Amino acid sequence: CRLDSATSSSSMMPSVPTPAAASVAETNPYVKTIVHNERLDNDNVLEIFSQYDLIVDGTDNFATRYLVNDAAVILGKPYVWGSIYRFEGQVSVFWAQEGPQYRDLYPEPPPPGMVPSCAEGGVLGVLCASIGSIMVTEAIKLITGIGDPLIGRLMVYDALEMRYSTLKIRRDPEGVLPTELLGDYEAFCGAISEEAADAAADSTISVATLDHWLKERADGGRDFILVDVREPNEYEINKIPGSVLIPKGDVLNGKAFDQLPQDKQVVLHCKSGVRSAEALAVLKGAGYTDAVHVGGGVVAWVNQIDPSQPTY
Repeated sequence: CRLDSATSSSSMMPSVPTPAAASVAETNPYVKTIVHNERLDNDNVLEIFSQYDLIVDGTDNFATRYLVNDAAVILGKPYVWGSIYRFEGQVSVFWAQEGPQYRDLYPEPPPPGMVPSCAEGGVLGVLCASIGSIMVTEAIKLITGIGDPLIGRLMVYDALEMRYSTLKIRRDPEGVLPTELLGDYEAFCGAISEEAADAAADSTISVATLDHWLKERADGGRDFILVDVREPNEYEINKIPGSVLIPKGDVLNGKAFDQLPQDKQVVLHCKSGVRSAEALAVLKGAGYTDAVHVGGGVVAWVNQIDPSQPTY
């Protein structure tokens, strides 16, 4: 049993079990759970996946999805894939030896900014259980060899219409199976637009620098406005002290300009640095030449400055 975002352990359970691992142990104490407290990337994905017969991918960003697909293809592993957004969900099984791969369904990632994140667009909470249950069912079918897995088929669930539909997926006759990992999946998926990358190139500060600036501001030595461009529900989970909430959408449509004086430096941050870089590009274009954003966002703040805050 593989669980994301947990601690590596050779024992039955980590000394401080994660909620997911604890839930598995409570349901069935005879299941051995090995948890990995590390970000899945080019350096570790092949080594981690090689230990397992089946991968279950519930990630919510395109860079990781393509990374998972390519690693599974290289290793010849099947994997169950699921995705949710707003009121809809999708599930399929990709196994290059038996049928299509993820790249046959989505040859290229969408342009940056075209698909909002779950935090920005929202998701119906019960979809997680609905789609998750279907993914578990597909995993059981693959492990036991019973039934007809969703290989070569995409199941689409519309919660508002309470409708399930199934679409056929075919191998791309001109497609090429990956034989090695890409050098940079974030760049391949255009994690941020070219404009955002240009704006952030010389206008990015670290959380350590921000911490120093906040102390200077408290002492009256520096004047700036710290803007959190996440969504209100994210702001309720954790926040950098002294920040004000102005969602990215209000920056993009110009509504935020009345709240942001141009005679004061603006410091932007989001969860990880992507949305704040996009907002930074808009501010730069509107004349906020002194604006900067915080690399790593609130994730880096919690990891490096204030680990007492919760993460999500």
